[in-house]
Amino acid sequence: MSENHGLDADLLVLATATAGVAERFLDTVREVAAGVSPDSSIPLLLLAVSDLSAAGARLGAIVDIVPAERFEPDDGPEGDLEPLRVSLANVLEGIDEYTEVVDPLVSPEVSAGALSNDLSDIAQALSVGLAHHRAGNPSEALWWWQFSYLSAWGERAASAMRILLSLISHLRLDVDDDVAGEAEFDALHTGG
Repeated sequence: MSENHGLDADLLVLATATAGVAERFLDTVREVAAGVSPDSSIPLLLLAVSDLSAAGARLGAIVDIVPAERFEPDDGPEGDLEPLRVSLANVLEGIDEYTEVVDPLVSPEVSAGALSNDLSDIAQALSVGLAHHRAGNPSEALWWWQFSYLSAWGERAASAMRILLSLISHLRLDVDDDVAGEAEFDALHTGG
């Protein structure tokens, strides 16, 4: 096989960049699940999901990736992410579950969702692509990331980002009127 693994230079750069974003997302989700920084969990998750969504948008905007090989190589066993899902559910207890419109283009039907499920499902899909990338199969990694973005994790990331933004909005904007008034007064009457 050629040195470029069937990909042009731009796609090789995209594969490397996507692998980096996937690694950062997984690191952040694992840190949050471990309870490392409970006060900054929601902002950290919002940043990670936003960054990942931008990478996914690039995957969705390019032509379909065709892997160098017509079969998916076995790059090792998939990791069990159920412990991650359970840990996230524990960390997000009380704010984990939400309701969303299933497909706003087709019907107004709503369904229940869970942020912990979304994040761990995304992590699972990214992990498969990372296994391909680490095994030296960048075309397979890109194909997998693109396919799974369009079929699953892109939508899960969009839902997670909306929920995380909603959580931050409520945390920051749902304040007592007296507290908001005092903060406004202080902001208007300080020299800074």
